[in-house]
Amino acid sequence: MRHLIFVALLMGLVACSPAPAPQEPVRAVKVMQVGQSTLTSETSFAGEVKARVETRLGFRVAGKLVARHVELGQKVRAGQLLAEVDAQDYRLSVDAAKAQVNAAQTNRDLAGADFKRYKELRDKGFISSAELERRETALKAAQAQLDQAQAQLAGQGNQLGYSKLLADRAGVITGVDAEVGQVVSAGMPVLRLAHDGQRDVLFALPEDQLAQVKLGQAVTVKAWGSQATQLGTVHEIAASADPVTRTFSVRVALKDASAPLGSTVSVYLSPHASATQAITLPTTAIRQEAGKTAVWVLDTATMTVKSTPIEVASVQGNEVVVSAGLSVGQIIVAAGVHVLSPGQKVTVFQPTGAKP
Repeated sequence: MRHLIFVALLMGLVACSPAPAPQEPVRAVKVMQVGQSTLTSETSFAGEVKARVETRLGFRVAGKLVARHVELGQKVRAGQLLAEVDAQDYRLSVDAAKAQVNAAQTNRDLAGADFKRYKELRDKGFISSAELERRETALKAAQAQLDQAQAQLAGQGNQLGYSKLLADRAGVITGVDAEVGQVVSAGMPVLRLAHDGQRDVLFALPEDQLAQVKLGQAVTVKAWGSQATQLGTVHEIAASADPVTRTFSVRVALKDASAPLGSTVSVYLSPHASATQAITLPTTAIRQEAGKTAVWVLDTATMTVKSTPIEVASVQGNEVVVSAGLSVGQIIVAAGVHVLSPGQKVTVFQPTGAKP
């Protein structure tokens, strides 16, 4: 009986004792050795390829747009018909001017016939010279009226011609600002035409970096998605900053006139800058701790991690430049930094098939 009571008490004590704490798992992490990389002081900006000359085309007369013969992105040749406005009123004006020319022509011919007849009469002594002078004056007035009517006809003919919008140069249509049926005023932009020939790169330069650019400066231009580069020359810098973005527009002349319009490129301002050595780390190794930037440093003797604060000088793409806090040769955790804790044991991750 006493034996049974002792066993029951022993089982109760075992049931009441706390469960052992689970051991923290040993995590596999990717590591890297801190080293120095070569950095250059060049600065890059995103730019867009544009034509050296891009014209906003519009009619020289007002009217209702009745036809547009080109589309966005279409190549056109010099003198090609691009669009038309309703020319009926201008045709009527030309007809009226022609009628005025005919009337003036008739009056001039009549005055010329009178002058010829009166000249013959004066030669025979039947009329005075004063009468002949009056006929000559009437002839000159009729001739002046004819000249005026002909000038008006030429002007009305020009107005009729202006109802057709022609391309002044060969190029590409880069914008459409009016559609068929719209009433346009004289000079209102209807189409935008990028002229064939010289290509430029246009990019925005921040106000604090304006001193880096000079007229005639050589820069390197690289198209996105390509490793090929070409040299360009700065040929235009805006005199004042954009009132909204507070940046200065800079144009770089390209030697390659075949660069696609509207394509995006990178502009490197200092292609020949001197190189420096600095510690760089991938952004995956960086973490924030109590408002400070830190990394996990691996103690290879105990295979535990320790949080070490660092100072970041700059960010370049997916890497950061470290100015203080690390030394060359240290081993740090390069990925998975947000699942670790101070003093935690880790193992070095070995890819499948890699030799330890």
